[in-house]
Amino acid sequence: MKKMNDLEYHYGLKMRIYPSTNQKKIIKINGNIARTVYNKMVAIDQELYKLKQVKLPIDIVKERIKELKSRKNARNLSNHYQYMQDKNIDSLAKANAIQNYQKAWKMFRKVHSSGTPKFHKKSYRLSYQTNAQYGKDAKMDVYSASVKFLDKNHISLPKLGRLRVSGSHRRIIDNKDDIRIGTVTISKDTADRYFVSMQLGSDTPFVKKLAKTNSQVGVDLNTENFLTDSFGKVVANPRYYRTIKGKIAKAQKVLSRRQRRAKKEKRSLRDSKNYQKQRVLVAK
Repeated sequence: MKKMNDLEYHYGLKMRIYPSTNQKKIIKINGNIARTVYNKMVAIDQELYKLKQVKLPIDIVKERIKELKSRKNARNLSNHYQYMQDKNIDSLAKANAIQNYQKAWKMFRKVHSSGTPKFHKKSYRLSYQTNAQYGKDAKMDVYSASVKFLDKNHISLPKLGRLRVSGSHRRIIDNKDDIRIGTVTISKDTADRYFVSMQLGSDTPFVKKLAKTNSQVGVDLNTENFLTDSFGKVVANPRYYRTIKGKIAKAQKVLSRRQRRAKKEKRSLRDSKNYQKQRVLVAK
């Protein structure tokens, strides 16, 4: 089977996933481990740089340098820090974190303005990467790897298991059979939404090329209308703000009342919806 770099066409696919409570905990663990491994690599290289400034042949310094160099490996790093051997941790998440650190150094050497690798801060966002691994006799499709589609609405991920997905993946997997899944990124945004992004590769194009018409059109954007083309066709201004101005005012009034009520009752504004549901249940 060809590797991802040997395939001619590549495509990025992002879908939303809906994990359970236990799956969310596993995603959080792996996201934190990926960030920790990256930061450990930054700390090791910073300490190595300082130790190498010592020009005297001191045995303690030499032993420390040797120990730090041996630790720049996913297996040795896990052996040194026992908490990295949790059964819920994906080993490929640690390996990809180290690989991303090495890529950051390569980018710095090519473009110095990018800066050297720095510590990743903890935030509401988190992500980690894994890889789709195929067996020796496996077929190159989206149903045979360690990361695979179970059906059109579910996928299987290492350590997470079965997950429901939604997105525009059907138009890809329904029209093509020779697809290889490469790097897979599982992420969470600040709104607590979870996503999975896949790198797909194939020998045939993912999107059909449009036929050339050898015709041209000019477009003029202006303030009186949305646009006017070279054939004289005029597209009117949709005036989105004016059409929803009343809805915005109504929503702002509702938000203002909820803010005053939450402040008066000394609770978070996020609990307003749950508070409203409780009031309705009590009234019933």
